[in-house]
Amino acid sequence: MKLLVAEDEPKTGLYLQQGLSEAGFVVDRVTDGAEALHRALGEPYDLLILDVMMPGLDGWEVLRLLRAAGREIPVLFLTARDRVEDRVKGLELGADDYLVKPFAFSELLARVRTLLRRVGGGGSAPTILAIADLQVDLLGRRVSRGGQRIDLTAKEFALLELLLRRRGEVLPKSLIASQVWDMNFDSDTNVIEVAVRRLRAKLDEPFEPRLIHTVRGMGYRLDLPESS
Repeated sequence: MKLLVAEDEPKTGLYLQQGLSEAGFVVDRVTDGAEALHRALGEPYDLLILDVMMPGLDGWEVLRLLRAAGREIPVLFLTARDRVEDRVKGLELGADDYLVKPFAFSELLARVRTLLRRVGGGGSAPTILAIADLQVDLLGRRVSRGGQRIDLTAKEFALLELLLRRRGEVLPKSLIASQVWDMNFDSDTNVIEVAVRRLRAKLDEPFEPRLIHTVRGMGYRLDLPESS
């Protein structure tokens, strides 16, 4: 699942991005309210983690504008302000949850998963992705093929989720690098080839049909073979 973290304090933002990425999520990070609003309006995120006190637009204004635009993306507020009236204000504007700083990352992760489970349970977003005999449980972070459990690393899971969500599309290495590794693609590194090779060894080599395809000179595509 894809999350957007809007946090103006660099150390906290990086900490959240790294921790959530290691938990298996695809995470984008911005540092001001205007960029958070722009990204949340223009891209399909499953959850927005929104700091209240940011330069330019604050978190409350970002949320107000999102809801005014009809976007029902779940929002988890982060704030150092723990007054009851502040929490009430956020909830009245349409926030789904509220976490006061400082917080334990384990608590934030639990709240994120609870919010995503709530959304999935309401039918607003799929929580199971499947193709052929491959099934991916996004909330439980479980993968199986042919009824066999397959253990993936966090990055392998994020790569598989990206390929499944964009089934049939040829994804260039530059897009995969930015979405899964949050980095610009460097032609001198083989990190993507290695990850795809390991994913194939787990998902494709023991099973039929093969699902992960290389499109020479362009990138990778996940889909059933054309003859299927």
